Amino acid sequence: MALDIHTAVQTALLIMVVAIGISIWRGIVSIRSARRLPFFRMRRMRMVHGWRLLITAIVLVLLLTLMNSQLEPFIYRFYPPTATITLTPTLRFTPTISLTPTITLSSTITLTPSISDTPTITPTPFVPLAVEARFESTITPNPDALFSNLIFTQGIDEEYRPLNPNTVFQNPVGHLYALFSYDRMVDGSQWTALWYRNGELVYFETHSWNGGTGGFGYTDWDPISTEWQPGVYEVQIFIGTVWKISGRFTVEGIPPTPLPSATPTNTATPTRTPTPTRTRLPTYTLTPSLTPRPTRTPTRIPSLTPTKTPYISPTVTLTPTPYPTLTRTPVTPSITPWPTLTRTVTNTPRPAGTITPTATSR
Repeated sequence: MALDIHTAVQTALLIMVVAIGISIWRGIVSIRSARRLPFFRMRRMRMVHGWRLLITAIVLVLLLTLMNSQLEPFIYRFYPPTATITLTPTLRFTPTISLTPTITLSSTITLTPSISDTPTITPTPFVPLAVEARFESTITPNPDALFSNLIFTQGIDEEYRPLNPNTVFQNPVGHLYALFSYDRMVDGSQWTALWYRNGELVYFETHSWNGGTGGFGYTDWDPISTEWQPGVYEVQIFIGTVWKISGRFTVEGIPPTPLPSATPTNTATPTRTPTPTRTRLPTYTLTPSLTPRPTRTPTRIPSLTPTKTPYISPTVTLTPTPYPTLTRTPVTPSITPWPTLTRTVTNTPRPAGTITPTATSR
């Protein structure tokens, strides 16, 4: 197929227009798809690719303009054009019948919308004063720090990938994670995660950042089962007091009721009752009371006379008297630490001996 210079230039321009259209379309599609990616780095790569295609399209438009005005004269400098005979058709006009409408329909009913959407003012999230009072870091956070959209899941693996991502959870929910990717963070700066339920703060965490400048992270909440009340939950991420990203999810269903736990009651500790032990009967020691001994009255022996008189030697006759009797009172053991012993000793005084002189003959 033989083509002249003009046709070749027009064909090149047409191909250039098609390439520009493809570049613009591919760039827009890439940028739109990047907004739906959950992770920051993948989204940034896709968005950079889209902008490159758009810049390429702009360069091609400039090149197309230059080729349309300068390419054909530039080629003719090396290849002079030759005259070609072209046939010019002759136009013949033939009368045609034109139909004129006779009835004009005019609209009588004007549809007015019954509901008008009035935009509502959405307040900018902020850190409550009670949470801000817990800040410990003194390092100024980077205001250009970036966070990806939050992904809510009931489990993650070792590489911070969601195992069961969703935006609607049924009770019992259990342990819930909010995953995100980040970039341009500064170690030591304060970061905060707030968990709201129907606009009411139910949980928060605030710490000094120690995850490096970029990567993947999460904030999690693992309350008791009764705290997962149905409603709309929102998680807000702050760097210092600057809000960065928010995400919402819904909890449905009534939370399970925990089993009643036994309430310990204070019972009196039984006191140890001393068990009566068998004790040996006490050994009674007779301790007679001291009574004054009877004094002996000396009796003078008559002196011997020279006459022989029988010698009368005194004979002492001791009348035996019984020892004092001991009256024992039986002791009944009682349940007492020490038995009480009652001793009753009746001492009978020893009678004085009677000395009867007895005359003996020699």
